[in-house]
Amino acid sequence: MVDLAGLWSGGDDDATADSPPLSCRFLLTLCGSLATSPASLRRSAVDFSSAVEFPGQGVCADFRCHLRGRSMSSTPKRKARVLQPSIKSALAGTKKEIEELEPAVKKLHQDVKKVAKSEGELDIVNVRSEFKVVEEVHKSRVRVLKEGDGTRKGPILYWMSRDQRSRDNWALLYAVQEAKKRGVSVAVVFNLVDNFLDAKARHFGFMLRGLRVVEKNLQAVEIPFFLFRGKAQETIPAFAEECGASVVVMDFSPMRIGRVWREELCANSGPSVAVHEVDAHNVVPVWEASPKLEYGARTIRTKIHKLLPEYLTDFPILKNSGQQWTSTPPPPVKWDELIDDVLSIGAEVPEVDWCVPGEDAAMEHLLGSKNGFLTKRLAKYEFRNDPTKTSSLSNISPYLHYGQIAPQRAALECRNHRKQHLKAQNFCYYQPNYDNVKGAWDWAQKSLREHASDKREFVYTQEQLEKGKTHETLWNAAQLEMVHYGKMHGFMRMYWAKKILEWTESPEEALRIAIYLNDKYELDGRDPNGYVGCMWSICGIHDQGWKERPVFGKIRYMNLAGCKRKFNVDGYVAYVDRLVSLAKKKAKDSVKIAAAHKMS
Repeated sequence: MVDLAGLWSGGDDDATADSPPLSCRFLLTLCGSLATSPASLRRSAVDFSSAVEFPGQGVCADFRCHLRGRSMSSTPKRKARVLQPSIKSALAGTKKEIEELEPAVKKLHQDVKKVAKSEGELDIVNVRSEFKVVEEVHKSRVRVLKEGDGTRKGPILYWMSRDQRSRDNWALLYAVQEAKKRGVSVAVVFNLVDNFLDAKARHFGFMLRGLRVVEKNLQAVEIPFFLFRGKAQETIPAFAEECGASVVVMDFSPMRIGRVWREELCANSGPSVAVHEVDAHNVVPVWEASPKLEYGARTIRTKIHKLLPEYLTDFPILKNSGQQWTSTPPPPVKWDELIDDVLSIGAEVPEVDWCVPGEDAAMEHLLGSKNGFLTKRLAKYEFRNDPTKTSSLSNISPYLHYGQIAPQRAALECRNHRKQHLKAQNFCYYQPNYDNVKGAWDWAQKSLREHASDKREFVYTQEQLEKGKTHETLWNAAQLEMVHYGKMHGFMRMYWAKKILEWTESPEEALRIAIYLNDKYELDGRDPNGYVGCMWSICGIHDQGWKERPVFGKIRYMNLAGCKRKFNVDGYVAYVDRLVSLAKKKAKDSVKIAAAHKMS
């Protein structure tokens, strides 16, 4: 086995101005993207520094300096402005030193390939062995919402909601940890509601199929899984009383509905039941990252990076508490019947088949030997803003939204997710108006208000927008991609939302429609990232004031001409047309099959 650990902590003193530090080049080697110069680095791993949250800030800073070269023009003046003397000095070196290092790195590349081939696929736990594995959950991840009176010595219940996975789950690990300390058993409970923020068949189907995998993986470590239907604030306290639970552990969520559930569950729980909340969704717990609402990425990024050495640790392997569950065993979940029943809810938005649900599929999507983002597609990431090059995207947001993969496990993911994720969590946690215009900064509210009555060249109803019936084929294609595919290209989301502002009667109406459509059709809808994306596009949060213009005021403007300069608009429209045709054909075939089954 190749000794991976030492290469993360040392070797950076040998780096030169023309190559990234050895530890960084080693990371690129693992991803199949060895780069030895700024030019090849730009082609292979654009903005990878922001995708990687290194435990050592020096390594991360060095890597960022190299990657920032991609934004330089060819003029010496521009280079001098970006590469300050101190940076150039820090990265000084010779070409000869690079050549001396290359054979060792290339040999390492070959060794890693041999290991990967022998083990089937690269396991991120082994790759990231420089991160210490902690045996106990960091105390600051946990908040006690309700103290118990200490009279009950029963089992620990983990109410799984936002983080729907068995592996790499700090909340589940904390529940097991507490159970071991108390010498009691542990169980996982999930509550299925009939309606959640207008979720449709597409969303319920993805979630339930993922939970089916969770149950299977929990059975492997002998942790029982209970599934309830109804109101969680009623079913969970009732079950806690039935089994004599002493503690209920729950997932953290910054959303309003999550806060309501937490408060009502605490109120409905008996005096002997303690309620603990764990942030298993963020690398740095949201309340530790910042005590206030942050203006943007630049204000929160530094705070996050300072805390990474403390929080960016590897996960221990999940085991049960060592105590057998002696209360009523969980009734078997009839998954096929349950899924068929639930899919009748919101059937007008059917499931999609391009994204396989579940935590196992999520890991394969990120690290798989066939088409994993980090292992096979990272080199294409520089084309991520071209909607015609769909394979350049990670497409991991559905797994993140349903908690089927831990963001901490995906700490090496691409910059767009990381930056947006940090801001979105902070914004929704500290801004109660995260989904309406009142949540915008004062300058944006004032500007939008001043231009609310400006004449619009085109005005469309919600129904026209939902059906993609506007005058612009590009916008229609983006809308139909979301409707039929369940995911709109990230670049197009911004353009899509800004045009809704331009084509509706008011900013309030624009934001309402954008959130409605996003939540209804996007597989990762009803998520902080979605709300912040709409607020950013329409209300300018995490942005600055731009040149004032009709309707938009000082909100950043986008138009069709700009899109045509960036990518092949006709190619994207043709791509979506093919998607829509295929989706409609599948829908017709499904109806025929269902009718045939009914007749038989």
